[in-house]
Order: sequence, then C-alpha cells, then structure tokens
Amino acid sequence: MNSYYRREAAIGQENLVYTGDMDSREAGFRELEHTADWELYVWAPDLPALLEQAARGMYQLSHTRLADAPRLVREFELPFTDRESLLVDFLSELLFYGEEENLAFDEYQLDLDESSLRVRIVGAPIEDPAKEIKAVTYHRLAVRETGRGLEVQIVFDV
Repeated sequence: MNSYYRREAAIGQENLVYTGDMDSREAGFRELEHTADWELYVWAPDLPALLEQAARGMYQLSHTRLADAPRLVREFELPFTDRESLLVDFLSELLFYGEEENLAFDEYQLDLDESSLRVRIVGAPIEDPAKEIKAVTYHRLAVRETGRGLEVQIVFDV
C-alpha cells in the first residue's frame, strides 16, 4: 500500500481511504510487509494516543469485528518502567480479553502517570472469528521520538 492511502481505523473495515500524504496525519497505523508474522507501523503525538492507535491497528490486522451487542466496559491498571514494556503489556491485555471473554474494544480512555497506566475500554463481543494473533513480540521494538511525536514498529506472532 502506498503512502497516499490509509485503511479505515474502524474495527472490521478494510476500506482504503485517500489521504494525499499519510505523513500529514497526526496519528495512525499501517501494515508493513513481514515474512512470517505481521508487522505494524504506528505513530501518534503522545504515548496514550500511540497505545490507542496500536490497539486499533492490531484489531485491523486480525480482521476483528464487533457484534451488535450490548456495550461492555473493562477497567484495569498496568504498572510500567518503560514505554516498550507498557505497549506490549497493554496489547497483550487486549488479546487476553479476546481469548478469555471473546471481547474486543473500540473506545479507549487511557490515563498515564509516571509509573502506571489506568485503562477504561468499551467494546463488545467479537462477531466473527478473527485471524489469530498469538502474541505481541519485543522483536525490534523501540518507541522513538520524532518531530510529530512518537512512532513504533510492532511485530505480532501469528
């Protein structure tokens, strides 16, 4: 996919949308070519937005669609010492909800302080069996500061 198109960020949609220049968007994600696993490039102005875009991108990669069912809320807190561990722990927690409760999320309230992330997420049961993501990996994982905020490349074990 070239940089003049982006995928819709809504869960379960495969639509490509013309953007002119993807680098002009404040936050987003795009799939990267990877030989065996799935890789996602994510950018955002700050860490909470990066976590949200990573979650949206992960659900997009796995073709996750939410059922038209009652909305469900989950809350949790994650202690952290570095941004990379927080990213892996956050996405892993979302995968856990998918495996254990068949839930995925499309609304995020993320409150960050110097040592913990408080999360309130809203979602619904997964409608269709999605492509399975086994784990979020640390392979080449490094959250980098850029002129537009933060960026990261995430490899998912499938």
